[in-house]
Amino acid sequence: MAAVLDTIDATRCPLCGEQNRCAMEVARETGEPQSPCWCMAADFRNAPLAAVPREMRGKACICARCAAGTPVES
Repeated sequence: MAAVLDTIDATRCPLCGEQNRCAMEVARETGEPQSPCWCMAADFRNAPLAAVPREMRGKACICARCAAGTPVES
């Protein structure tokens, strides 16, 4: 399990792999203050949170598209 945690990219959505644009993660990585994150005003009612892999829960934020429950187009 440690190997999985070492490979988690907190800047990517654990559901679709796209950049999650998490302001809190940007602040953590750069040390530069950021405006409040988009997620602070987001509606997560349609987010498929149960689909987030267990090993990634609490390690990486989902993106705005996944939070809205919008499926990834193939």
